[in-house]
Amino acid sequence: MKPGRSTVIPPLSVIIILLTGLTLAASRPLVAAPDVGRPALDPEELKLRRFPTTLPDSLRLQSLVAGNNRFACDLQRQLYDPRRNLFYSPWSLSQALAMTYAGARGETETQMARVLHFALPQPELHAAFGTLGRSLTRGGEGKAGEEFRLQSANALWAQAGSHLREDFHLCLETHYGALPRQVDFRRPRVARDLINQWGRDHTGGRIHELIPPGLLNPETALVLTNAIYFKAAWLHAFHPAATHPGLFQLLDGGSVEVPLMSRRGMMGYSEIPDLKAVELLYAGERISLVVLLPAVGEFKRFAGNLTAEHLAAVLADLKPAGVQLTLPKFKLGTEYRLREPLMQLGMPRPFGNADFSGMDGTRELFIREVCHAAFIDLDEEGTEATAATAVVMERKGAPAEHTFRIDRPFLFLIRDRASGTILFMGQVVNPLAGEEK
Repeated sequence: MKPGRSTVIPPLSVIIILLTGLTLAASRPLVAAPDVGRPALDPEELKLRRFPTTLPDSLRLQSLVAGNNRFACDLQRQLYDPRRNLFYSPWSLSQALAMTYAGARGETETQMARVLHFALPQPELHAAFGTLGRSLTRGGEGKAGEEFRLQSANALWAQAGSHLREDFHLCLETHYGALPRQVDFRRPRVARDLINQWGRDHTGGRIHELIPPGLLNPETALVLTNAIYFKAAWLHAFHPAATHPGLFQLLDGGSVEVPLMSRRGMMGYSEIPDLKAVELLYAGERISLVVLLPAVGEFKRFAGNLTAEHLAAVLADLKPAGVQLTLPKFKLGTEYRLREPLMQLGMPRPFGNADFSGMDGTRELFIREVCHAAFIDLDEEGTEATAATAVVMERKGAPAEHTFRIDRPFLFLIRDRASGTILFMGQVVNPLAGEEK
């Protein structure tokens, strides 16, 4: 097929299964229209023609990891709030947004590359994501007898009957394993249930609602999703008998009682002015937990100004040392809508006057919202952590949906629209105050 040629997605085919009165709808992958009259190319040859690369894997991966870590720290500073816990997956977000970036053009592409720190040309970038993704999941298989899982999945959900460029969805299939699936967004509740079920299936059931109610509507055109699931035992576990209640100091000067785990042994350790760091290995020794502990009174300054360069310096300073470690057990779940944070970081164009013509050949698509949810459970045995990301895209010209909650003092007026004359004007500071005498 010629580059840029659209692939026609066939109408939605839904299998209805009646079982004790319950109706289930199942989506199926999109199928590219055949190129009539042209001999079929070998799939690997087709991939090489569409996605030529020249850089060695090592340089691609070095650039990709450096950029992703910069984005991770940028977003951490953007989301930082000393009143709330924070937990998210930069890898999940980078993958989902990289799939979206594959269809970005013009200033939309430029802004996304700047914010996401994508320094490689598109073909090299997506090849790097594919290589790193396969490496991580292969490493996540673990060795015999080890409790270690690291899995990741991607998917492209498109409106049945819509048109996608073949090179776009082939890129996602080749490098991200994202098989396009057809759904009917004219039935938002059904589409949401399908995507959320996919999220539950790929996060060990921990992420229940990746897509919140009301976000999808008949104007939704595409949803790009990523899920990552990690579960591993510590290389050296904490003994439950060594876990005791203890006080955890809060930023406001107060404290709360929490279960504190304890273990003595050799660990990666760093101590620099105003900061200590410790590294704990998981089974397989490829993945580790690094805890950064600012000095008393330094948390807000450190967390609010963390950079990739500072983090890299701390990680480079970790050296094996004997440590008596005390670490709280904790479990938390988080949910984010990242439209505003990403716009604040410098990419407003993808959410407004966007150019995603690399997806369907038009300039009608824009990002409605980026949803992210994450969960972590850390205890004596190890850690379970999972996250999922959804990039929800709509077509321009759709009626905008705004939230306008009037729950504070307001002004009002009654006017004659023909002449512009204001007939009445006032303000309400307390709706229950009653009639003024």
